[in-house]
Amino acid sequence: MDLGGWLDGFFDVFFPRSCVSCGKVVEAGDFRHLCAGCGRRVVYAGSPRCDTCGYPIFGAVESGRSCPHCLHLRPEYRVGRTACLFQGPVRALVHALKYERAEYVARDLSILAVHSPGFLDHLRGAVLVPVPLHRRKLRERGYNQSELIARRLSAVGGSSIRVENLLERVVDTPSQTHYSRKDRQTNLKNAFALAGNAAIMADTRYVLLDDVFTTGSTLNACAKVLRRSGVKDLDIATIGHG
Repeated sequence: MDLGGWLDGFFDVFFPRSCVSCGKVVEAGDFRHLCAGCGRRVVYAGSPRCDTCGYPIFGAVESGRSCPHCLHLRPEYRVGRTACLFQGPVRALVHALKYERAEYVARDLSILAVHSPGFLDHLRGAVLVPVPLHRRKLRERGYNQSELIARRLSAVGGSSIRVENLLERVVDTPSQTHYSRKDRQTNLKNAFALAGNAAIMADTRYVLLDDVFTTGSTLNACAKVLRRSGVKDLDIATIGHG
């Protein structure tokens, strides 16, 4: 066992981890911050699913159709995929990462991606472009959660997945949590721009990455900037949907 694994084992014995979702002790398993019971509650987004946002179409027989979540979205990208539904344990992990400075749960979010059918295949061979935070929010939080997730996905997905920060958030928009779809689109108008040192490669496939797909407004606003900058092969991906 390497030193890192030995230390993990030592702390697990004397300082057992608690599940971020239910608070129970986490035993050995795939997840380090979800107990086995909560891990089984994760709903992965398999086929058939909406090709625009990745939401599973329960009971449907054909993939590629639109769903109510993105029916009125005019996507500036080609295909969207999500790893799982944003509920229960997944919501707890994302909230811990975004609001409790729990950078360590990014590993578990990448494990969700590993278990989600076809999700890593959607990322392979692509450059992941994290949705950026405004510099004020970045100072407050200390990190961009989408970039942390992207780098974890690159680590578990292999060398064919790279990460580049091609975008910047130039307008400090309010939180979109309680806004309608229309208000979100208005708030996000001209909120993003190409980063000053960004280099777009015409023959490269890019995948915009965010933590959660809600209405798709943020991802679509970012996609517009990349399209106008010359990106031709563009998809999106999120860990959660809902």
